[in-house]
Amino acid sequence: MLSANKRRLLNLPMLQRIVGWLLGIEGIFLLFPAGVSALYGESDWIPFASTAAVTLLTGMVLARTARPKLSHMGKRDGFLLTASVWVVFSFFGLIPFLFCSRPLSFSDAFFEAMSGFTTTGASVLTSVDGMSHGVHLWRAMMQWIGGMGIILFTLAVIPMLNHSGGMQMFNAEVTGITHDKIRPRISQTAKALWLIYISLTLILIGLLWAGPMNLFESVCHAFGAISTGGYSTHNEGIGAWHDSIYVKVVLIVFMFLGGVNFGLIYKGLRGDVNALRRNDVLRSYIGIIGAFLLVFAVTIAYRGQMNDWTDVTIDPLFQIVSTITSTGFTVTNFEAWGPLVLALTFVMMFFGACAGSTSGGAKIDRILYLMKNARNELYRCIYPNSILSVKVNEKVVSPDLVTKVIAFLCIYMMLVVAGGIALAACGVPIIDAFFSAFSCISNTGLGAGVTGFGGSYDLLPDFAKWVLSLLMLTGRLEIFTVLVLFTSAFWRR
Repeated sequence: MLSANKRRLLNLPMLQRIVGWLLGIEGIFLLFPAGVSALYGESDWIPFASTAAVTLLTGMVLARTARPKLSHMGKRDGFLLTASVWVVFSFFGLIPFLFCSRPLSFSDAFFEAMSGFTTTGASVLTSVDGMSHGVHLWRAMMQWIGGMGIILFTLAVIPMLNHSGGMQMFNAEVTGITHDKIRPRISQTAKALWLIYISLTLILIGLLWAGPMNLFESVCHAFGAISTGGYSTHNEGIGAWHDSIYVKVVLIVFMFLGGVNFGLIYKGLRGDVNALRRNDVLRSYIGIIGAFLLVFAVTIAYRGQMNDWTDVTIDPLFQIVSTITSTGFTVTNFEAWGPLVLALTFVMMFFGACAGSTSGGAKIDRILYLMKNARNELYRCIYPNSILSVKVNEKVVSPDLVTKVIAFLCIYMMLVVAGGIALAACGVPIIDAFFSAFSCISNTGLGAGVTGFGGSYDLLPDFAKWVLSLLMLTGRLEIFTVLVLFTSAFWRR
């Protein structure tokens, strides 16, 4: 018995049971677009209802046939479960796209589902105006589920995982460098974060509904904004309400909040104002947005594209917040603002917002670590015997953590290069190839050139879509959770 335990690498039966539970939850979520399609008299309720039944049945079979001898899961179990669940969710989530009134190919459907769950917002749909209400709602719900995290939702609703590897799953999925529990138990932390997430969503729905959007549009865009996903119900995106300053301002505020560490929001709501004031990352986040707004405004004015005051205030601020939070909403063709704006868009896609938020990108936290460490190294060039440490949020960062940050950023850029080369090999124009790879690994979803304003990822070959889907998953799970599965050390004792 002892030798068998030593040989056991992964608790596969426990993983099977949890995947079954998760599929059951996805099946319940699929009932909502089925009901909405039925309410609007659309035939798409049939594929959604059928998919919900298949998903629920599969989940039930997996959960009931699993016979785990151990209830505990280790770190490796957490990595494998987290990565596999996102793929499994995408495979079941794509089924309605295959059989809806405007069906997609398998590659397109998987791309659309993975883009939704990872909150990337890149789309292969050439026109969304003619899609059914059920499809629109499912696209929005995928983003909303993936925004806070599939595993995190499970930790909130299945308290027993608090004792069986919950912390490992939490660390594998939640974005950031370090993961602090805001409550004593991991399930309590998950519930607190989801409560904030749901509350912000409901508030945003109410505010959008009070403006020019109807209830359905408000729900879909609220899901897309707070999750920093970016799917819209119109081809023009938020440009469909281009004249509504109210819609833009409301979305700016909530996209900004989606880019803030939810643990920090929790502390702020509990009255810990000092935590907000002392947070270096939050100050940097606000400072970057302010600096970029100034540059954008000057550039737009210099290029003679200022027609009224909103052209140098609301519109650029909207695009900046949408980009840095990886939401991907657009109100205008930002490429027309010039090459400097496009270059700065690259920078914002790389930065991302704060760790612990729903945004993508490398995260401002890591950029701060890198810059402060670089400053220390420059100082040591002059004073080699100096003992300096990296300090963020009034806490000293360990050298091991700094090394991990540097490794993350190096691998991040290597993946962008590899993805760009792979797309270029498929015949994608080289600038578009690298921009698309960068956009997908940062979970931004913005396009340029053939995939840009008025374009679609539908124009890319199927192989390119699978490459970008892998980049989206890798970026959402912050690289290590996915790449560790491709190492031989993970699979041997």
